[in-house]
Amino acid sequence: MNRVYVCSCFGVTEKQVKEHADAGACTPRQIASACKAGTDCGSCVKRIQALLGRGNCPRRELLDQGMPALAAELSEAA
Repeated sequence: MNRVYVCSCFGVTEKQVKEHADAGACTPRQIASACKAGTDCGSCVKRIQALLGRGNCPRRELLDQGMPALAAELSEAA
């Protein structure tokens, strides 16, 4: 099996980062919350950013419009 590691500190693969992104993680900070990638030495953060790209992300779109994502999630829950 060919694994491409993004974060060697925590053994996080490119596939795992993409899976977290598909599950809704839109930023390196959200990826870090999901799997710790980028929270130790930080050398993988740029690679994570590249993997996330500027694809469709509902949270990012809300932030770009000036609406905090958390506020949007709270309004959806109500």
